[in-house]
Amino acid sequence: MKILLGVCLITCCLLSGCQLDEEIREEARQQGLTGDVAQHRQLPAIDDPLPQLGLKLFYTKALSGDKDVACVSCHHPVLGGGDGLSLSIGTGAIEDDVLGPERQHSSLAANYNGGGPTVPRNAPTVFNIAFYDQTLFDDGRIECVNASTGANGEGDDIRTPDVAIGMIDPDAGDNLTMAQARFPITSKAEMRGFTFLPDASNDEIRAHLANRLAGAPGYENELDKNQWLTWFRAGFSDPEGTAQALITEKNIARALGEFERSMVFVDTPWKAYLAGNDDAISLKAKMGALLFMRPVRKGGAGCMACHKGDFFTDESFHVLAVPQVGIGKDHDSGIDGTNDRGRWYQTRQVDDRFAFRTPTLLNVTETGPWGHSGAYTTLQGIIRHHLNPRKAVYNYDVSQLDPRVQTEDMLENTEQALQQLSRLQREGKSKLVATYLSDSQIDLLIAFLASLTDPCVKRSECLSPWIDTGESPDDLQLIALDGQGHPLE
Repeated sequence: MKILLGVCLITCCLLSGCQLDEEIREEARQQGLTGDVAQHRQLPAIDDPLPQLGLKLFYTKALSGDKDVACVSCHHPVLGGGDGLSLSIGTGAIEDDVLGPERQHSSLAANYNGGGPTVPRNAPTVFNIAFYDQTLFDDGRIECVNASTGANGEGDDIRTPDVAIGMIDPDAGDNLTMAQARFPITSKAEMRGFTFLPDASNDEIRAHLANRLAGAPGYENELDKNQWLTWFRAGFSDPEGTAQALITEKNIARALGEFERSMVFVDTPWKAYLAGNDDAISLKAKMGALLFMRPVRKGGAGCMACHKGDFFTDESFHVLAVPQVGIGKDHDSGIDGTNDRGRWYQTRQVDDRFAFRTPTLLNVTETGPWGHSGAYTTLQGIIRHHLNPRKAVYNYDVSQLDPRVQTEDMLENTEQALQQLSRLQREGKSKLVATYLSDSQIDLLIAFLASLTDPCVKRSECLSPWIDTGESPDDLQLIALDGQGHPLE
């Protein structure tokens, strides 16, 4: 019946127009949507000197302890600014330069872990990272204490994992993006490695890598080729600068952050539509837009309760009980287990157990798998999960995952999150409202979500400015390949 109703409604709109465009734009106006998330933002361009230095740093394996992985290993532009994996494989891959679904752990690597991923969460896209103003990472472990709208944390006090809960990190950097750029190189599973300086602090790891690039006394032989000073002089517009002055941990993070902040992909069909082009999106996308924007009490899907604003996120934390697969984060907090308690690790607040940050939906069709654990490999799957999390968990199809992903404790772990969600719903603390959507309505939502994708992110030639194919300062440039050894494109 609902499918027939949807067909009739679409037919009505085709025949009569029914002022659908006016209705959508009025709904968008009421929701405060303009379609232009970048307005009033000061953003770097990829051809600016500092992002150009950041490009080289993003692609070099010299920033990993064992020189086997780069930032781009888990955040390649062609892979939606992520890696196309449910859970990332950072250090210890069979082939360093193979990215995407065919990247595998080497059985000779430290902490081989049966071949399963050692990174506990899905790699978030770096696309449009410049628009986050409050928090970064799924658990918000990089966060502004007093966030300023439209600043990406610039000028705000920032807290990081280097300091205690509730404290301000004086070394965080210029903004949220720069602050987060300081941490992947300290993670054993991501870039540091499990045997490189195993007892060193985060600051000691950063100092060692900066000295490596600077060729400082005692580090001259760590790189067979080292032209980094030339690149830092260009990046910081200081032709006479010394390695000691320019190649520092903070400048490395600053350049990486500006490169990441230059990855702005917001020229979406939805933006064009709200600007007045009625033909920029399809009829299905228009119907999906209304479904998306309207609350459940008005016949909608209620998506904007969390995915609000032109960036389509409230940057807050919510319990969804997405299937908990992988090794989890408990071990990082000294807890024996394989669960992931999300925001709770950062706040120790009871209501934050199993809560994760709302992701942006810009370019969402290209940034899967979805969920903090990457448990869902289709948009249909993650949407259906929102409708009935308990049913989705107990009907979850593990065959959608790489067989090496750890799933043994999935039901036991996720049941704890389901119980937390039920409690929050009973107490009126959850924004997740139980609802029903037909297959045709889900298709409408997906059509709308597709209109939030900038066409550039689907074309390798358009992404080419963010792909390093030029001269390498150290001959450790990562040249991304697929599983057949072909260039990733």
